[in-house]
Order: sequence, then C-alpha cells, then structure tokens
Amino acid sequence: MRSQNIEKVKVNSMEIRPSIRLVKNEIIQKYQNFRIDTTENPYYLVGRSRPCRILFILSHMRSGSSLLTHILNSNPDIIGYGETHIQYTSEIDFKRLMLKVYWEAQEFRTLRDIKNLSMNQKYILDKVLHNNKFADDEFLLSDNLYSIFLLREPRRSLASIASLKPHLNEEQILNYYAGRLSMLEQYARLIDSKKRSLLITYHQMIKQTDLVFEALQKFLEIGGGFSEDYQLLKTTGMRHVGDHQGNINAGRIVRTPRPLETQLSEDAEKKGRESFERCGATLSHYCSTVDSLCGS
Repeated sequence: MRSQNIEKVKVNSMEIRPSIRLVKNEIIQKYQNFRIDTTENPYYLVGRSRPCRILFILSHMRSGSSLLTHILNSNPDIIGYGETHIQYTSEIDFKRLMLKVYWEAQEFRTLRDIKNLSMNQKYILDKVLHNNKFADDEFLLSDNLYSIFLLREPRRSLASIASLKPHLNEEQILNYYAGRLSMLEQYARLIDSKKRSLLITYHQMIKQTDLVFEALQKFLEIGGGFSEDYQLLKTTGMRHVGDHQGNINAGRIVRTPRPLETQLSEDAEKKGRESFERCGATLSHYCSTVDSLCGS
C-alpha cells in the first residue's frame, strides 16, 4: 500500500512539473518584457541607470564567429547566444534583440538561477553574417553600438562553406564571400570610429589568443578578462544559430583544424585572397586592431 502511494506521488509530481515550468517561464518572460519594453529608449532597461551597449560581430559564414561568441559570452559583462536573424530597420529593433537574447541565452532551472534576472550586462551581443539583415544601417553610427569585425582567410572559409552548403556551386560560394567582405568594408567606412570598431582575424584568435583577449578587454572597456574555456549554452551547436559541424561543443578553443572535405579551385582561392586582403586593408584603416591596442 505504501509503495502504491509513493508511486502515485511520483506520477502526480511528474504531471505537475510541466505546469509549474510553464507558469515560471511566463512570469520570467513578463518580468523581462516589463524591464525592456516599458522604456522607449532602445538602450535602456527599467531599473538601470546606464544604457546598454549593443555589440555586433560583423563577419561571414565559417569565420569562427561561434567560437568568438562563446568567448565573449564567458565574460559577465556580455550576454548573447549566436545569430538572432533579426531584420534591423532602426534602433528600436534593439528592444527585440534584448528580448531574444535575455530569454535564449539564460537558463532558469533552479532558484539559484534567479541571479540571471539581474539583466545588468554592459553589452547585448548579436552576430550578423549576411548582407540582408540591415534595412537601414545608419544606426551603426550610434555611440552605444560597438562592432567587432572578424575575418578568416579564404582557403578554409570557402571550403567550409562548400561543406556547409553543398547545394551552392563554387561561383555562388565565392560571390557570397567576396560580396560579404565588400559589405564589411562599407560598414567600416560608415562607422569610421576606432573607438567603436575592432578588427580580429581567425588566425589571431587561434594563434595569438592572449593578445586578442587583451585587445578585447581594452576595446570593450571591461574589467573582467576572457578565457579559452567557455560555458556551453542551451543554443550551442543549434542549426541556424551557430556552428553545428565544428568543435564548438568542446567548451574550449580547439587549435587542431578539421580535415577539409571540399577543395576549391586555385582561381577561386586567388579571387578570395584578393577580397580578403582588400577587406583587411580597409578595416585596418578604419578600425582598431589587435596590434594597435596591444602595442605590438
């Protein structure tokens, strides 16, 4: 009889938990919505005396942007989870970014997670890898918007895109890569601020990690540092959010490159190299660099 009662309690508990979870989630979302949507200013939350800063990773597919996202998110002053796919038309869309990031980037499993409701991070992070995400890019001029440009050399970038998008032919892959780098040049010229824009390459992130961490800390003007070990998010490895093919689930920087499954022609690599070098030269002129911030 006692064992039957215990089993009934277990069954009832299992039936109640989903309802409790739904109520909890609804309360948390209403709280977040209140703090974000009550004020009209796109950079302020209720209960905060200082504005939020928006931090964009402006890059291209297969650049290492998922790794950079996780590294940045390991710092308590930054919150993000990956590619939100928001179509930005004006600064007011930063409210949509905050709503998505604060819900998707945090876990609320136990009472100890209540600390995640503080919503006091200095930077709200998104990464943008495609040219069709900004209907109007004038908001890039805002003093509260900071950008990290991330570039990766063409050989591995193009081959990795080919593996990720097997339906694209070589010309389409090259057109995406060259077109995206050309757009990054336009963004850098528009922003025209070394205080609010930083250039990093994937090579530097892997080979000069400590210098990159130092540059990030100086550029973002934050006290805490960065680590090669990072916390996995509930969105880590999720399709359409970030890398789902690489080593992102390792929870740390993996320096051993994966074998290339696809080889592109020498002509494609040459044209990609020309775009990469031209973009790098432009961004180095308009943005801060790891060398300039670290005195190398």
